[in-house]
Amino acid sequence: MIFSDKTFRTLNLGPEWVENLDQLGYEKMTAIQAEALPMMLEGADVLGHASTGTGKTAAFGLALLRNIKPGGARPGALVLCPTRELAAQVTDNLRALARPLANTNIVTLCGGHPFSRQRESLGHGVDVVVGTPGRVLDHLRRETLDLSELSTLVLDEADRMLDMGFVHDVSEVADFAPASRQTLFFSATLTDAVRELSEEFQNDAKFVSVVSQEDAPEITQFLYHIAGVERIDALERVLARHKPESAIIFCNQRDTCDEVVHELEAAGHSARALHGGLEQRERDDMLLMFSNKSVRLLVATNVAARGLDVDEVDAVINYELPRDTKAFVHRIGRTARAGGEGLAISIIGHKDQKKIVELDEYFNGVEITRAGDLPDRFPDPKPADMMTIAIQGGRKDKLRPGDIVGALTGDMGFDGGTIGLISVRDRITFVAMHHAVAEKALARINRGKIKAKTFRAFMLGSE
Repeated sequence: MIFSDKTFRTLNLGPEWVENLDQLGYEKMTAIQAEALPMMLEGADVLGHASTGTGKTAAFGLALLRNIKPGGARPGALVLCPTRELAAQVTDNLRALARPLANTNIVTLCGGHPFSRQRESLGHGVDVVVGTPGRVLDHLRRETLDLSELSTLVLDEADRMLDMGFVHDVSEVADFAPASRQTLFFSATLTDAVRELSEEFQNDAKFVSVVSQEDAPEITQFLYHIAGVERIDALERVLARHKPESAIIFCNQRDTCDEVVHELEAAGHSARALHGGLEQRERDDMLLMFSNKSVRLLVATNVAARGLDVDEVDAVINYELPRDTKAFVHRIGRTARAGGEGLAISIIGHKDQKKIVELDEYFNGVEITRAGDLPDRFPDPKPADMMTIAIQGGRKDKLRPGDIVGALTGDMGFDGGTIGLISVRDRITFVAMHHAVAEKALARINRGKIKAKTFRAFMLGSE
């Protein structure tokens, strides 16, 4: 991502906010933060035009958190996201940013999770709600959510909200909020529909675009034609040639995803499926394991990968070409965050020739390499770098990431370099450990104590 020469110390933030940002690794502001944050902190409505991976979540997150008074019965801020996966990621980011505010309660409202538990969480009081339009609207209609004290409404990825047909739900949700609220829009593309939506919901919005300031993602594209080779064999040969540390492999049907995962696992690859046939908990687990490097290859359908926002995806592989060009563009964009580099590989059969002509016309002037022969022999697949340990205790048990690191590096005797990402949820905590020590770490957690308490743990994905 592109950074400005401005630091967060130039903003009207208290020292506790700046200290927390330092601890989180935020140094200089990104372009969207430097341009939009001063206006948002002053209370202005903002329409932000910025790509994924530019730091926009921290931008609107700091703005809305500055207006929060923890311990309220009704939310002071609402963030609407197009997908459950994106909502979960936004929630995690907001919780990290909110550390200077003691006892800030952030609740996620998405489909696929029990309504009754969400209603119970809302009943205990809530400061910030993050959710998808449909489930948020469901709570509003049933009067389990009250937006009468809302001060900030955020629409994240507004263009995708429109693409997915949520405009009527968003409009109805907005009707439940006070007209005097601050409304923030962020969109990767700036279509007429997005502008119309902004005019409908925002009041004299300030327009900020940083897309022109950012380097375009550098995506190297390769096409491999199948010639007397089974498609699954071609995939393995592609993996052997390019050796991506991580990759999303796209298929058009969920059954195909399952078949590909079966073949890859049989060959020794670290692979998991992500599609609509999985329960929401299973999808959440797959995304978590992929993002913390416990899984190298994620085999997904288009729909399941919506909202997938993972840094450092080395490659996207089209096991099958999608049915339309727009889906192809969305797929390959997964491998290159703003200003980053990526690799997009497509496996082409005889029936794909018409689609290739369409892609050539769409990417006029962009080089797409017709790759040569694939290797005949496969090197041994590498295991995933990490494994994920699930500890049956979380935020409600007063566990924090620092507690987990302290226990593992203290009495349990593990080097800090073997510990990966830690995700603390309400009643469960996920810890990525290097695969060479993960089983030993699991045994020591089950025998030992964290904050003088005993917690049961198990290896995620081993069932």
